Amino acid sequence: MPATAIPQRSRRDLRGFIELVERRGQLRRITAPVDPDLELAAIADRVLAMGGPALLFENVIGSTMPVAVNLLGTVERVLWSMGMENPLELEALGERLALLQQPKPPKGMREAARFGGVLWDLIKARPDRDLIPPCQQQVFKGNDVDLDALPLLRPWPGDAGKVITLGLVITKDPETGVPNVGVYRLQKQSINTMTVHWLSVRGGARHLRKAAALGKPLEIAIAIGVHPLLVMAAATPIPVQLSEWLFAGLYAGEGVRLAKCKTVDLEVPSHSELVLEGTITPGEELGDGPCGDHMGFYGGEELSPLVRFQCITQRRNPIYFTTFSGRPPKEEAMLAIALNRIYTPILRQQIPEIVDFFLPMEGLSYKLGIIAIDKAYPGQAKRAAMAFWSALPQFTYTKFVVVVDKQINIRDPRQVIWAISAQVDPQRDLFVLENTPFDSLDFASERLGLGGRLAIDATTKIGPEKRHDWGEALGRPAELEAQVDSRWDELGLADLAGQEPDPALFGYTLEYVLERLAKSRA
Repeated sequence: MPATAIPQRSRRDLRGFIELVERRGQLRRITAPVDPDLELAAIADRVLAMGGPALLFENVIGSTMPVAVNLLGTVERVLWSMGMENPLELEALGERLALLQQPKPPKGMREAARFGGVLWDLIKARPDRDLIPPCQQQVFKGNDVDLDALPLLRPWPGDAGKVITLGLVITKDPETGVPNVGVYRLQKQSINTMTVHWLSVRGGARHLRKAAALGKPLEIAIAIGVHPLLVMAAATPIPVQLSEWLFAGLYAGEGVRLAKCKTVDLEVPSHSELVLEGTITPGEELGDGPCGDHMGFYGGEELSPLVRFQCITQRRNPIYFTTFSGRPPKEEAMLAIALNRIYTPILRQQIPEIVDFFLPMEGLSYKLGIIAIDKAYPGQAKRAAMAFWSALPQFTYTKFVVVVDKQINIRDPRQVIWAISAQVDPQRDLFVLENTPFDSLDFASERLGLGGRLAIDATTKIGPEKRHDWGEALGRPAELEAQVDSRWDELGLADLAGQEPDPALFGYTLEYVLERLAKSRA
């Protein structure tokens, strides 16, 4: 099999993906004993910051299970998890999802064929069932349920307890039976209980409110150690009216294989390494947190629903798949970069003037958005910023939006800073919205849960937006550029053709220096 080929098995289970990453030289096995309390996360965090390999800790103190971490620590490995090699392939997936998001009658044979292809993708994406699933090779019920057997991490010194971070949290609408699959943090409370931390707008929280109204407990399952592609699908909060499993099948290009749980009426991926089955009694809560979060601070303690587990099923010799939050770079930031590409076609469909958009990792992957527009009329930048804030749910908490011309490469901070510096008058081009709903984890807000937003119009000013003539932009005739191209070899500069300058030469260090360090150690 060619080195770059992605085998079918790697798109089915975690073990296959680990094999793929190892075969491509991006997995390091750690055989020395490592403590899951603080030490393991500290090691993994340093390797991730270097742009280093995925890690498989094979000797974790207090547990027989190996721990896989940093599997998604680079955008390249995120792409592999999706069965892709190039980031632009993510936009092609986004285009298919955009067709489902807002379907329109096809205008010709080409569009009809394209829409028909998406419908065929839906058919292929239907889930299938396994009667003898690998995730139930071993079953522990009642008094045999022991969360201490799991190598749960405590990533930061101020964390209140050990956590699960990459489990698929599965619940079902008590009225309609439609499942919801999300990725929420759980904190260990006892040998068989955990609290689940989810926002009130999330599907699991809605299901719990419905269960409370009906006066019955909510069933819940936590699938740990699934293929990373399923994590990507669960972390994508785009409002497509599809079942969660069908949506995951669209990501995978094939149906997700499911298995019925042993003690609750829920289905889980049949190739999960571990499955925790339990119930939540409405109103039963315990303190959850403090816990290190993606903003780079400890979140406060909050009362959160208590999950009581009555069953654990697992594969033989299970692998525990995990990650941790914190100031970027982190794995969640790499996922966000990939999701950014998937969102782009969906955003273009809703706001046609947007050519491209970018959520920089250093902007916490959603706090700062940069959008490039094809500007045609005065005031369009402000309109685009307003439309962006309301386009998708995940942009509700975007604090800053910078709008630039389509000629600006929004993934090059040098060009964006130039556009802000050269084309913005703060008294004209800053647009502030006050007292808007905000993430309670954003401690910069004057009042938690309520804050302001800022849009910066860094586009070229046209019409009534300017009161005086603007200097002509510098540029050279195309004929002169072509002449220089033709003489490049003659001038003895052939070895410089196509080379991008090292950003470190211009004072930019962080990611580029880390990348060079990683390459030098490879």
